[in-house]
Amino acid sequence: MLEFKNVSYAVPDGREILKDINLEINDRFVAITGPNGSGKSTMAKLIAGIITPTSGKIYFDGEDITDMGITERAKNGISFAFQQPVRFKGITVKRLLSLAAGKNASVSEACRYLSEVGLCAKDYINREVDGSLSGGELKRIEIAMINARGTKLSVFDEPEAGIDLWSFNNLIKVFENMHERTHGSIVIISHQERILNIADKVVVLSDGGIAEYGTKDEVLPKLLDVRAGCRFTKEGV
Repeated sequence: MLEFKNVSYAVPDGREILKDINLEINDRFVAITGPNGSGKSTMAKLIAGIITPTSGKIYFDGEDITDMGITERAKNGISFAFQQPVRFKGITVKRLLSLAAGKNASVSEACRYLSEVGLCAKDYINREVDGSLSGGELKRIEIAMINARGTKLSVFDEPEAGIDLWSFNNLIKVFENMHERTHGSIVIISHQERILNIADKVVVLSDGGIAEYGTKDEVLPKLLDVRAGCRFTKEGV
């Protein structure tokens, strides 16, 4: 479905963040992990079209999307959830969910999306997506919005951040339900072992390259071994 062919990305001062990445993403859940500064969020932004590779090509369903911007990619079926969700002053939660769904979502539909992320619909449906919401509330609303879009490829940059009062099991259930509806791929940027444990494939980035790629059974034992130089715990790295 998604393919990186010899993709590199460098910042204006010439420093390479990602170097000659070759990767195919076809599985249900794919986790991208690695130490801070390894290029995880950069890879997510390349998938979404927020930034463009310095070299190489990106393909989605066989189509070259390298030069497509975020809007074009969204129309083609790619969703992206930011590590720090965007605030939308003047837009209600129901309106945002309607925009995401591409239709005027009914109250019952909006309530279903909100309840799936652990929010009481009557308390949020008419609230503005602005500074009155906490970071955790915004994160959950953003996840609900991606769920409402139901695209072929959904990318989440550290979705567990800011949801301490909501269990990981519920978050994982949302991803599972999302896949059942879309039959697409979900890419999750995360340090959390509990999230890595649901992945069909795990990509480990290090120093801008792919250090490991395989099933969780192949990759996780290496991550859990301190000799690999990257120690993970139940709470993260």
